Amino acid sequence: MNHSMPFFRRLRIPALAVLAFVCGAARAVPAIEQWTATTGAKVQLVASHELPMIDIQVDFAAGSAIDPADKSGLAGITRALLDAGAGELDEQAISEQSADLGLILGGGVDEDRASLTLRTLSAASERDAAVALAATILARPSFPEAVLERERTRALAGLRESLTKPAVLAERAFTAAVYAGHPYGYNISVESLSAISRDDLIAFHARHYSASNASVTIVGDVDRATAEKIAIALTSALPAGGKAEALSPPALPGSGLTRIANPSAQAHILIGQPGMSRDDPDYFPLLVGNHVLGSGGFTSRLMSEVREKRGLVYDIHSYFEPRRVAGPFQIGLQTKGSQSELALRVVRDTLATFIAEGPTEKELQMARDNIAGGFGLRLDANAKILSYVSIIGFYGLPLDWLERYPREVAAVSRAAVRDAFARRIHPDKLITVIAGGDGDKNEEGSAAAKP
Repeated sequence: MNHSMPFFRRLRIPALAVLAFVCGAARAVPAIEQWTATTGAKVQLVASHELPMIDIQVDFAAGSAIDPADKSGLAGITRALLDAGAGELDEQAISEQSADLGLILGGGVDEDRASLTLRTLSAASERDAAVALAATILARPSFPEAVLERERTRALAGLRESLTKPAVLAERAFTAAVYAGHPYGYNISVESLSAISRDDLIAFHARHYSASNASVTIVGDVDRATAEKIAIALTSALPAGGKAEALSPPALPGSGLTRIANPSAQAHILIGQPGMSRDDPDYFPLLVGNHVLGSGGFTSRLMSEVREKRGLVYDIHSYFEPRRVAGPFQIGLQTKGSQSELALRVVRDTLATFIAEGPTEKELQMARDNIAGGFGLRLDANAKILSYVSIIGFYGLPLDWLERYPREVAAVSRAAVRDAFARRIHPDKLITVIAGGDGDKNEEGSAAAKP
């Protein structure tokens, strides 16, 4: 789902960034406690008493993948309007109470989940009042009609403006083609936004914002007994709802090339297919291999072949975005329209060679070293810990996953990378999208550059 609108805050986290922080040597991997609250919500706790603060995230399996096909955007608008009025409080009253308490509210929505985050002081009076306000927002949103219309108007304006940009056009076409017939492939449209009513928001909230569908992560200056009370307070008044519905894995698409006309000089090129899930057995070989292929900056194969040797791009990337079921594998680049055919040919050749041969031993060692020890991102803030632990809780990853991560990376072999890429990335089933570049064509209107 491509939001392209200001009130949708994405939770998308690159595969490497999710875990890079474990490499910091200054602090140990946090100890995570986990249990199921009496309300049915799953709870994760990391106690940290260095600061008198508590960070909390409540996740629901209420992301865009469960939008009705004709009302894409419903999950995003529902989440965006949670704090636009709740209980007896209007938007202004919620803002004022938050300010008085020193409470910081946030969150967002992506394909898999909708989230509310809060940061509060750990002193009992501020903490309890903040949790009570958050509980009201979660359980009793009023979804004011006037606010819905205001945000819909803003969203429609943002959408129409974004549809003039080749990068947005490329991403939307890529998503629709890679996930044709699958909920991950829905794109927000003027028609889908216009079709969403207040009754839709109420029904969506009642169905999906339930305690049994919630994962609560608490990090900070709090003990287990207090954390248990917080989790119950946040989820006890939620609608009955139900558990998250199963999401079928996407099918591999047939290969296809989509060209989108746009007068930009730069052609925006995206290539890919469904990639991997959060709990994918090939997670680490694909992660390490992709570092060599396209996420390792100037040391990556794609950067070397497409930019350094041929000067066809300023930047080129590849990534896996793990989701509940296979998220996208994507290679992305921008190049002059007259060079698009050549750039695309080099990318395809580089990928094919990598799939056939895998990384060299030197490339593999550099990738393992960089991933396991080169980022220097440490556990220096509760909010960072919260983000990572909430992923573990929501996706049901093992509680020792962070501790195991450096060992898993170090154990990846050339053979494992080669095997994983050969089984999982299929050059004959890649989707290719080229948007723009019409402002930089030769006289015949085709690519001027030759290999």
